[in-house]
Amino acid sequence: MHPKIIEMETKQFKAALFDLDGVVFDTEPQYTKFWGAQCREFRPDYPGLEHAIKGQTLCEILENYFGGELASKQSLIIERLNAFEKTMDFIYVKDFERFVKELRSNGIKTAVVTSSNLDKMNSVFQKCEGFRGLFDAILTSEDFERSKPDPDCYIKAAQRFDVQKEECIVFEDSFNGLKSGKAAEMKVVGLSTTNSKEAIAKYSDIVISDYTAFGFNDCKTLISKL
Repeated sequence: MHPKIIEMETKQFKAALFDLDGVVFDTEPQYTKFWGAQCREFRPDYPGLEHAIKGQTLCEILENYFGGELASKQSLIIERLNAFEKTMDFIYVKDFERFVKELRSNGIKTAVVTSSNLDKMNSVFQKCEGFRGLFDAILTSEDFERSKPDPDCYIKAAQRFDVQKEECIVFEDSFNGLKSGKAAEMKVVGLSTTNSKEAIAKYSDIVISDYTAFGFNDCKTLISKL
């Protein structure tokens, strides 16, 4: 009697889930400059706060760091942020468009999963013709209850596509975002656009500086790794 051969099920790559700033667009230096100015003005007691808030929603930032005696300043900060975002440059991270089109041509679902709100996305839509056509879904802060580093946003993105966590790859740059992807038990590609490769390595399965030397086959290989 021949021994029964058990075939191991191969995990498939089905969905790519992208944070927005620092992952799709190289905008983090602009935001760091904006929030750095607000933090120096209103929170000089917390040096480096502009780096600690990355990955949090605007509501969380205001509630956690600009509440109490500073609550009266929140409307001013929001007004400044809205004006700032209307003047921002939305430049794609190098080779992103090529990469995401390659994924879609291979049947991979793509989504933006961002802590930004709809007002911010409307600015993106107005300035970046063809942006929406790169993605099958766009999830903003209005679509989930808990922000990064909680995994809620990425779990909901997988549910939107009816795929399993093992079939998804998260692309992130901030510590909160990377931790969110890991907490969702998905493979995580770290972008060293905001923090150094060394700093984000322990939160990532692989680190890339941009998408120049990264493609669909690399994603398939990553998914197949234990």
